[in-house]
Amino acid sequence: MADRLPTGIDVLDRRFDGGIPAGSIVLFSADPASQSELLLYELTAARGTLYLTTLRSDQAVEDAIDRTKSRVGTPTVRDIGGDAPLDAANKLVSALPENANLLIDVVDPLEQTDRSRYRRFLTELQTAMVNTESVAFLHAMKRDDEPKNRAMTEHVADVVWDLDTQVRGSDVVNKLAVPKFRGGRALDETVKLKLEEHVAIDTSRDIA
Repeated sequence: MADRLPTGIDVLDRRFDGGIPAGSIVLFSADPASQSELLLYELTAARGTLYLTTLRSDQAVEDAIDRTKSRVGTPTVRDIGGDAPLDAANKLVSALPENANLLIDVVDPLEQTDRSRYRRFLTELQTAMVNTESVAFLHAMKRDDEPKNRAMTEHVADVVWDLDTQVRGSDVVNKLAVPKFRGGRALDETVKLKLEEHVAIDTSRDIA
């Protein structure tokens, strides 16, 4: 079994037997109007992190991390949302140090590129993660018009996190499903999370 790298989010690491296997690609799907970014920010506390942003500017991401009240790190943030996001991502990923986190927020613009080029990117990303014993987290937006290569991302990913956010009356309910986990145990039930100032387990009971 590959060495586990803690995510830095204790409530998740306990569920994942200590973390994510080194060399893995994690697809993290969530609604655009959710607190999913809080999980991303807390991931930066675990180890050195390269944070690639495709929609927001690097300054906007840095400001958001600085405002976060939970435990975070000091990631290197780069904006790759120009005309050639795949080229920019490839160049930065090739220089990733060992035992690092790579965050791509969000992966959707990369998934909209040519199929063969995107497949090559995922292949090279897999190789880079294995060689550096790192973990990549690909943050994806759930929407009706999914990017044309989303299914490819789902298939290549070693681990899939699926965050479901629903408004029920006066409550916002967040449930994390982990339907796929190569090299580990997928969860047979969802994890109810509180996503406020930090990530925590929601112990309140659902009333039908």
